[in-house]
Amino acid sequence: MTQQDVDVDVLCVGETMAMMTPQGGAPLAPATPLVLAAGGAESNVAAFLAPLGHRAAWASRLGDDPLGRIVRDLIADAGVDTSLVELTDRPTGLYVKAPGPDGTTVLYYRAGSAASTMDAAFATRLAAVRSRVLHLSGITPALSTGCRELVRHLVLDRPLAPAVVSFDVNHRPGLWSAADARDELATLAQAADVVLVGLDEARRLWGCRTAEDVRSRLDGPATLVIKDGAVEAVSFTAEGTTRVAARPVDVVEPVGAGDAFAAGWLSGMLDRRDAWERLALGHLVAAAALGSATDHAELPTRPEIQTQLDHQRAEAHAAARRGPGDDRA
Repeated sequence: MTQQDVDVDVLCVGETMAMMTPQGGAPLAPATPLVLAAGGAESNVAAFLAPLGHRAAWASRLGDDPLGRIVRDLIADAGVDTSLVELTDRPTGLYVKAPGPDGTTVLYYRAGSAASTMDAAFATRLAAVRSRVLHLSGITPALSTGCRELVRHLVLDRPLAPAVVSFDVNHRPGLWSAADARDELATLAQAADVVLVGLDEARRLWGCRTAEDVRSRLDGPATLVIKDGAVEAVSFTAEGTTRVAARPVDVVEPVGAGDAFAAGWLSGMLDRRDAWERLALGHLVAAAALGSATDHAELPTRPEIQTQLDHQRAEAHAAARRGPGDDRA
């Protein structure tokens, strides 16, 4: 498949960096072995979609350096089409995870990176792509003025129509403050077809306290999915409101779980699952990511996933029949 002939289910566009993380979640220290991997919201989504049985491509810029080639090859090894990745003379971004007793600190070295040089002209690289879904996040417009122009062009001008535009708000305070980001992210979200947002970031950006508050603020997208951490996920569509409780999980590392949820939900949409199964599949894939020390995780097979979803739905129906306060087994 050439750069001019890319036919996929989902095209993900955005920054990916080389990632260094201490082996086994150990503290960052001189004698700690480090694992080199790739980490980026959009490529994470693509890498989770591939084992779920979907054709996924990732487009970005990387440095024409050892880290850039490693990142590209790692993502390709996950089953993702990387033919749209451009290698340039700017460096590949790097981030380092520093696990600690109070959580993981992430150290970023991305200023002036190859990805930050993307602009609206980069969209010409995508002109011949045929994709059912275009997936973007709110990280990219925070990287540079050019990156913001690229995302605005893809979302507002729709050069890849008729692709469904999926937008994960993914506000990163370390890149831009809520005050700087709120209007831009709201504009992009209002213009997208599918929007995913965490209730915590919606509270930070727009003062929303409930999922219903978020829907009132973002009434433009046909589908709005709100993730409330370990509590639940809620979707609003033309057919109504659906809620699915989060799955209990022993958390090893939270970074990447939101991308995994997005991939699970998008997989459900591509497979034409109903609203309940889309949310439940998002939780299932996110749970796998939460149990991994890196941004990626091994997923169950498609038959195993269906078995788990069927079991979870049966449990949910049984709980609904029992009603609140009924402790019968």
